[in-house]
Amino acid sequence: MDDISNRLRRLEDRQAIVDVVVRYCVAVDSRDWDLYAECFAATVRTDSGELSGTEFVEMVKGALPAFRSTQHLSTNHLVIFDESEPDVAICASDMFAQHFLEDSPGGSYYLLRARYREELLRTPEGWRISAISTTNRWEDGNLNAVTEAFERIRSATTAV
Repeated sequence: MDDISNRLRRLEDRQAIVDVVVRYCVAVDSRDWDLYAECFAATVRTDSGELSGTEFVEMVKGALPAFRSTQHLSTNHLVIFDESEPDVAICASDMFAQHFLEDSPGGSYYLLRARYREELLRTPEGWRISAISTTNRWEDGNLNAVTEAFERIRSATTAV
């Protein structure tokens, strides 16, 4: 990869990949589900199996509204390209995720520090996440907050 145009393309690709990972955080915190959906390929492999991009968005959307607010900060992006597959890359990053679940008996705050590994594909629309895995480093606060958030949404949905 000696020629300047190839090197420039890799720099542009790297920035576009980091932008997708950061957009993921901004979209989930602002509850902009259309923007969030734009982060994903048609199918997404997760720690619990493979889903369509739409199913993945709906799964996340199923818990987040119960939180009064969240803040996801993505740092330390390491982008690795597969030289034999120019349209495939991996982005490893650290996540600092704060969640505020008002009036929870277990406490209102849940903090997660995790390492994310996202596989990305270049599509006609740009780079998209095709696989995501999370390695939790440590948690603090209400460790049942996510489960409680899902329960609150499920209860509200079945009560209607």
